Amino acid sequence: MNNTFNYKNNELFCEDVNLSAIANKIGTPTYVYSKIGMLESYREFENAFSPLNKMVCYSVKANSNISVIKLFSDAGAGIDCNSGGELFRALKSGVTSSKIIFTGVGKTDEEIKFALENKVMMLKVESFQELETINRIANEMQLVAPIAIRLNPDVDAKTHPYISTGLAENKFGIDINEGQKAFQLAASLSNLKVVGVDMHIGSQITSPLPYVDAIKKLFSFINELSKIGISIDHCDVGGGFGIDYDEEKNIDISIFAKELLPLLQQFSGKIIFEPGRFLTANSGVLLTKVLYTKSNNKKDFVIVDSAMNDLIRPTLYNAQHEIKHLKQSDKKKVTVDLVGPVCESSDFIRKNYSLPICSQNDLLAIMSVGAYGFVMSSNYNSRRRAAEVLVDGNNFKIIRNRESFEDLINGEII
Repeated sequence: MNNTFNYKNNELFCEDVNLSAIANKIGTPTYVYSKIGMLESYREFENAFSPLNKMVCYSVKANSNISVIKLFSDAGAGIDCNSGGELFRALKSGVTSSKIIFTGVGKTDEEIKFALENKVMMLKVESFQELETINRIANEMQLVAPIAIRLNPDVDAKTHPYISTGLAENKFGIDINEGQKAFQLAASLSNLKVVGVDMHIGSQITSPLPYVDAIKKLFSFINELSKIGISIDHCDVGGGFGIDYDEEKNIDISIFAKELLPLLQQFSGKIIFEPGRFLTANSGVLLTKVLYTKSNNKKDFVIVDSAMNDLIRPTLYNAQHEIKHLKQSDKKKVTVDLVGPVCESSDFIRKNYSLPICSQNDLLAIMSVGAYGFVMSSNYNSRRRAAEVLVDGNNFKIIRNRESFEDLINGEII
């Protein structure tokens, strides 16, 4: 267990707040985040790469609550947005637009215009057609658009296929073998200013070796660009730095830094990172309550009030999250399926999981859900989305109210 969530007198705490107190006051399911935990992860990442001229941009897609965005922005981070909605959130959080990079493989005209109107630091371009589109829109707006071109280095990140983004078969970026053509086209378009080159090879990466391979390819490409008179100010090596879900701790980022710094220091411009999961995952839990237990001749089931609509990761990625009683239990451990109320057999939190015997109304914490938790939640089965809470020392506050039944039909028309 990390230092953010610990048992004290047999009660599970987040920082100095008893999680049972949050569950009893606000109800369940509820996402709880640690401010200290997130800031410590940010500083850990910053310090590991301190020798570099760099910019660490928090990847909003990991956790897009405006309080979380503001927390990282106030700490000095830039912000990586992947949609018009994420850009809107960042601006509403008070982020200076010049600290925002705008990514995405399928930007609409509306999103491109929104980004240019707000003078973001740069837009990441992922196709030849997008170069033409941004140039056209910038021309209509009578401005020059700052862009970076995202290349696909065809490197295997050794991660889940759904979150691999750097292979030639993935939809992301421009084939590195077509990269020179892309940069030459961009240089010929009068309403574009090329300021950077970009890559992102995947998510939940736990070895530095794929980064080493990709960075070597990228720097070789930059060197070839210089031979045809194209210089690059920014090199964005993406995010994807993973965590250890079993141990509820971050990977040792210093091991990554040891391998990557000698390479990255060869670049004379600014290096950009886009961590998300690394900064937030282990600083969040999902509080849930046991509704029922039941057994048949095949299985023992624990039915809780959190479901696949609250946390889709187990269903989508077969993600393995640790589960803890809020009141430390010395009861016998049994092997159970922890499942939710949604009417699908794919609605589970863990299968064949060893957990101290549960009783009705027991409170549990699903660990390491600060990233890709609430942001991927839905209203499937017309279930109301959970509340979100931020803990700071011995205080906590609601940063998103639990949805009401009225919220479910807001915007619908008979």
